[in-house]
Amino acid sequence: MVEGTSEELKDRNFITALARGLDVLRCFREGDTALSNTDLSKRTGLPKATVSRLTHTLCKLDYLEVDNRTGTYRLSAGVMLLGFGVLASLDIAERARREMLKLRNGPNSYVVVALGERHGMNAVYLATETSREQVSLVARVGTGLPLFRSAMGRAILTAMDEDERAQAFETARTQDSDTEEFRQSSFNTAQEEMDRLGFCTGYGDWRPDVNGISVAFRSVIDNRVFGLNVGGPSFHLTPKELETVYGPMLVEAGKNLSLA
Repeated sequence: MVEGTSEELKDRNFITALARGLDVLRCFREGDTALSNTDLSKRTGLPKATVSRLTHTLCKLDYLEVDNRTGTYRLSAGVMLLGFGVLASLDIAERARREMLKLRNGPNSYVVVALGERHGMNAVYLATETSREQVSLVARVGTGLPLFRSAMGRAILTAMDEDERAQAFETARTQDSDTEEFRQSSFNTAQEEMDRLGFCTGYGDWRPDVNGISVAFRSVIDNRVFGLNVGGPSFHLTPKELETVYGPMLVEAGKNLSLA
């Protein structure tokens, strides 16, 4: 399947390793939530040793995630940035839609709601519910929010286990060692807010004209961490309204999704 056609083998610009990696990603079909190296070997026709190296590399690049308990792999949110559908995320997006609509249909018609997951140093939107106003904050699937400079990113950080969080800090440190103090302070504030309020706040730190709050929850199906946020233009959505009106609604939505 991925050994290449005769035409491809003659093409000196054709990168076989890349083709094999993409074939591994294409093995995930509708209804597949996780596949083993054996499954991937059967579907691609590649030796299991080759598949093992490919899945290891794809995990390093955050296009696959490994479940160490079962030794199986699932698509990561990083695949979305390549234009593929994140099949493993469709289920949680569908389950979240009811809660997202309840939040979107609250008292403030400018509210935007989004569901996201960490990819690298960003929280990437997997699903959104736009506001009821024609002119408002635009939130699109695939939008990336900085992990340490957004309410959703910080909420996700608080829900990670210690090893996951340490890895995120280390990755950020290798990319930008000068802002380590800021990152630690940002996380400490987020943890304090989560303990005190049940959600994280973001007032003008991602964008100066945007206010938002976010919770994080783990999916009981595959133990993945997701963020759920409510936000809108700062001139239509005040911190007070977010914390007193939408805060309790958001916390309840997070609890419902973690138990779904």
